[in-house]
Amino acid sequence: MRYLVDDVEAAIAFYTTHFGFELLTDQAPAFADVQRGNLRLLLSGPQSSAARPMPDGRQPEPGGCNDIVKGPGGSQILVDDPAGNPVELFQPRT
Repeated sequence: MRYLVDDVEAAIAFYTTHFGFELLTDQAPAFADVQRGNLRLLLSGPQSSAARPMPDGRQPEPGGCNDIVKGPGGSQILVDDPAGNPVELFQPRT
């Protein structure tokens, strides 16, 4: 799962300190990924490809973008969960 975050370093600290996630990759301020068991979270900051404008110019944000976007690593779509959090579904390039 991908979460768009304002501050990648703060998100790393939050998930590793409070929820026992292990840091896998740290490319802050753009990106990091953490894992706990089978759950892997991709933490994408404002500099990441996931935060790029959608094809129609909209910025990814809660309540917004549900267009499929092809990025350098694959295809992604943003949807809002019931609490209004943007969640990215990601399909890596094959």
